[in-house]
Amino acid sequence: MLNLILNLVVATLAVLISDYLLPGVTINGLTTAVITAIVLGLLNTFVRPILQIIALPISILTLGLFALIINTAMVVAAGALVPGFVVESFLSAFFFSILLSIVSAVLNMLTGSK
Repeated sequence: MLNLILNLVVATLAVLISDYLLPGVTINGLTTAVITAIVLGLLNTFVRPILQIIALPISILTLGLFALIINTAMVVAAGALVPGFVVESFLSAFFFSILLSIVSAVLNMLTGSK
């Protein structure tokens, strides 16, 4: 249970830091950031594997770079599902997904969580 809470805190901080560093993505407060982190986690757990299987031929042809587009689609979907999380363009979502991955990796390294 403690690990789940730590992962939620790390994900929320990653969303807030990425929002602060990037124009084109807006989060209306801490509650929205927590909900966004939860929705992104759920999308990445349940929807992303299905999209990766469907897009496997394209991923093979692009040497895995199509995974960036799938990550971007997850951010766009979260923007559509969470009120208060506004993604202005596909390009903003693309850079947000890259920055979110980097910030999450650094925060996970610092906390020692997975």
